Amino acid sequence: MIYITGDTHSDFSRFNRSNFSEQKHMTKEDFVIICGDFGGIWDEKESNTETYWLDWLDHKNFTTLFLCGNHENFDRLYAYPIEMWHGGKVHKIRDSVIHLMRGQVYELCGKIFFTFGGAKSHDMEGRILDPAAPGYHLKKKELDRSGLFYRVAHKSWWEQELPSEDEMREGRENLAAYHNHVDYILTHCAPTSVQEQLGRADYGADILTEYLEQIHKECRYRRWFCGHYHKDGVINRRDRVIYEALLRIV
Repeated sequence: MIYITGDTHSDFSRFNRSNFSEQKHMTKEDFVIICGDFGGIWDEKESNTETYWLDWLDHKNFTTLFLCGNHENFDRLYAYPIEMWHGGKVHKIRDSVIHLMRGQVYELCGKIFFTFGGAKSHDMEGRILDPAAPGYHLKKKELDRSGLFYRVAHKSWWEQELPSEDEMREGRENLAAYHNHVDYILTHCAPTSVQEQLGRADYGADILTEYLEQIHKECRYRRWFCGHYHKDGVINRRDRVIYEALLRIV
């Protein structure tokens, strides 16, 4: 079995047995995939709270897989050793809590999955602050008084939320190895044209949505799932945005 869901932001209550009773029939060979903004790796170092929840997920019957979103601690996430798993590169956070890396292709339960996490943050109208910059504390106090939402580099915002050229190139190469034909595409944000259909004027096109737009046009796939927009809904017959829903797809 494979279930898919959207952003968790470190709130894993949807995986309680009372909310997700289907798990009693699952094993570690079954998967729950989170489409970004996992949030389980966020603090400067692994806190007691993070340890509790990562261990809690690791002891579930199923294996938890997640894409990165834009709200992850990339300094920590990218520091994990890279391993090969089911055909693609991963970061293993726990034995059964696994980060599916960008631009990878995996074979799971007889289906082919292409994954590409990340997104541009839009919830920072007050700017990004650099703690090492002169006047940081003064600027922070001013923004705190203004009520504008801001983020702090390497504390609540990381430039790796958007992909590198190497990650995008590797994604294209991995898709080409499968002749641009997969069963499922899983991302955090959507291709530009799909994002426009959501009617969110505050989400503009960027390097990642345009990259995904190219894949959207060139690849053959059965279904595309993305998170990021905090809503559940069908965009068209192949594309769907997911948030709190837990959908079985295999």
